[in-house]
Amino acid sequence: MKKILLLLLTFLTACIISNAQEWTPAGENIRTRWASSVSPDNCHTEYPRPQMVRPQWQNLNGLWDYAISPEDADSMPENADGQILVPFCVESSLSGVCKRISENEILWYRTSIVRPSKWDGKKILLHFDAVDWRAEVFIDGKQIASHTGGYTAFSVDVTDYLSDTPAQLVVKVWDPTDDPKYSIPRGKQVSDPNGIWYTPVTGIWQSVWMEPVNADAHIEDYNVTTDIATGEISVTATCDGAQSGDKIRVDILRPKIGYDTEKPGWSIFRKGRKTVAAGETATIKIRNPKLWSTDKPYLYGVKISLIRNGKVIDRIQGYTAMRKISGQRDSGGVKRLALNDKILFQIGPLDQGWWPDGLYTAPTDEALRYDVQKTKDFGFNMIRKHIKVEPSRWFYHCDQIGMMVWQDMPSFAGNNLNKWGIHNYGEGTDFPATPMAKANYYKEWGEIIAQVRKFPCVVMWVPFNEAWGQFDTKAVVDFTRAQDPTRLINMSSGGSWEPDCGDIMDNHHYPYPAMYLWETKMANVVGEYGGIGLPLEGHLWQPDRNWGYVQYKSGDEVLDEYSRFADHLILLVRQGVCGAVYTQTTDVEGEVNGLMTYDRKVVKMNEKKLNEINTKVIKSMPVK
Repeated sequence: MKKILLLLLTFLTACIISNAQEWTPAGENIRTRWASSVSPDNCHTEYPRPQMVRPQWQNLNGLWDYAISPEDADSMPENADGQILVPFCVESSLSGVCKRISENEILWYRTSIVRPSKWDGKKILLHFDAVDWRAEVFIDGKQIASHTGGYTAFSVDVTDYLSDTPAQLVVKVWDPTDDPKYSIPRGKQVSDPNGIWYTPVTGIWQSVWMEPVNADAHIEDYNVTTDIATGEISVTATCDGAQSGDKIRVDILRPKIGYDTEKPGWSIFRKGRKTVAAGETATIKIRNPKLWSTDKPYLYGVKISLIRNGKVIDRIQGYTAMRKISGQRDSGGVKRLALNDKILFQIGPLDQGWWPDGLYTAPTDEALRYDVQKTKDFGFNMIRKHIKVEPSRWFYHCDQIGMMVWQDMPSFAGNNLNKWGIHNYGEGTDFPATPMAKANYYKEWGEIIAQVRKFPCVVMWVPFNEAWGQFDTKAVVDFTRAQDPTRLINMSSGGSWEPDCGDIMDNHHYPYPAMYLWETKMANVVGEYGGIGLPLEGHLWQPDRNWGYVQYKSGDEVLDEYSRFADHLILLVRQGVCGAVYTQTTDVEGEVNGLMTYDRKVVKMNEKKLNEINTKVIKSMPVK
């Protein structure tokens, strides 16, 4: 028997090694330096949900079978087309496939999963952190779940379908991308990439994983609000299977810069514990709280325990921060942006979050963090996350590093069917959104807010970019406010403007920053400007079709122009502008107007001088 087991183990090991050797990045496009670190057995292995950590979990990222079939296929073909590296989308190089999928085709995934023996007696949840766009989940041929939306996570209870014998997991994906019949939120993805529009992303593009929870009841989610005036942290947990008499205990851990949610390693306050009935809010008062800021990003650990009959049956580890974002008038009566009741100019890049090798998916977690850290190194204090929603670990990095985030809703349309508001404030026309488009929008925007609002770095919601698909603006702002009343709302960055709607007046102007209309009731920002182009040979997505709003031939020329734009901006700050977004963090496909090349191998300007320029802009803001 031992000999048979040894032979079987040798065979399985050989299969694993063979699979690892078979996978290789596909296509001829440029890649980042992190691409060489990616392999089937080393693929986004970090805990994927830092705001809700449990000690046991299993990563399912790696090589899966895939197939592409006509949309009317009832099941995955028995013979797969090959293997795909999850969680990279099928169109990407790092998937190992690099193929396009039309709206008339289905993408299939297949792998095997088993119940780990140490999870016996537990409920097992299967998590998909993002699948674009419609996903149907099958185990051993039976459909057990479906989900629509390309930017939010969903979970499936697979307890009854797993045993110590491998079960076949199949995921069926359909993605119409920019087909106007469906009008799904898709950001910059289009079926015909060109200019500012990029390659489609289809299928699984964030981590897939499993975890065990208590079979009777477990913590499903939670939300945290903080009040810097009172020093209060309020935690409301939602539980699946909670019964009368169940309790929720919240422990607040001492604040720390560089908090690691998996290794908290420090004690609770003497009065940092509160126990309430399940479903109620636990409010804990902190004396002399340490505030989160871009200079000192203090984070408080949060432990939440579900207690039944005096015994802890579930526990999660998360974190929060004491911070406040608001509008505040300066001594001249001008509305400004404030962090922790102190006026602060917010400046950052337009960050689209695209990668030449992974498209929507960063090659590694180190790469994901790199963009945030470089943004901080450049002297920025904010990022506008442009019509895309990142994995939870990206927000975690922003929280740790001290980077404010303006979060866009991914648009479902372009800008060719309604007036763009840049020159006609108050005259914009609604996009002719269908009932289906509106339903898709509200469903996904609500899910995005619920998923992201736990991260302190997020300070502003942006429901629309320019007038792309902009509809029922006031109703959408009211909906956004109802989901989260603690943050500012930028009704439409550079889009059609409505009076007394949201908190921000936002103008886009290229290449230099400018404002066309000032709104005294709102904070005024330049939501996009810049776009200084510099194509660098050897770092281009395509050698023959590259553009920027203006183009130069050297990094020194780019820096000089950037400095001139900063001088424009300082004049606007004196008039009332309190935030600005420079286009953009990196080159993206055919766009060459990034601060870095698309492969992140070259920073185009002198970093020290760039930091000095941005610091000068921030300091030009009146602080009283």
